Amino acid sequence: MDKIKVKVKRLHEDARIPMHMSEQAAGFDFYSVEDVEIIPGQTLLVRTGLSFEIPEGYCYQIWDRSGMGVKGIHHFAGLIDSDYRGEIKIVLHNSTSNSYKIIKGDRIAQGIFLPYFQGEFEEVQELNDTKRGQGGFHSTGK
Repeated sequence: MDKIKVKVKRLHEDARIPMHMSEQAAGFDFYSVEDVEIIPGQTLLVRTGLSFEIPEGYCYQIWDRSGMGVKGIHHFAGLIDSDYRGEIKIVLHNSTSNSYKIIKGDRIAQGIFLPYFQGEFEEVQELNDTKRGQGGFHSTGK
């Protein structure tokens, strides 16, 4: 399995360095460095106390932890570029009718490293036609 070198800086004494929890895990966990309560319908930032330096040509995406997602706690936003050096804060939203408590040290999201390509954009008057064409939502079936 290919790996990339990732430099991690602790910005908070309680920050936990991420790790992949199994040999073939794609994602790594982010941990909270604070106690917070997310009330129903609220969206807030939760601090991880970490900043990263990843190689150029890679980014990382933030994803829900399945155990939180099934409880109605979801991430919003979550694409981190290789040139960002600030603290990683996880945007969490409570879509339920109950408050949700996060305790310092809880796993709150997961990240995954991905290679990326930048586009060279060329304005044209027409695009090649396809069978799908302009068909949008549910145009290929439900």
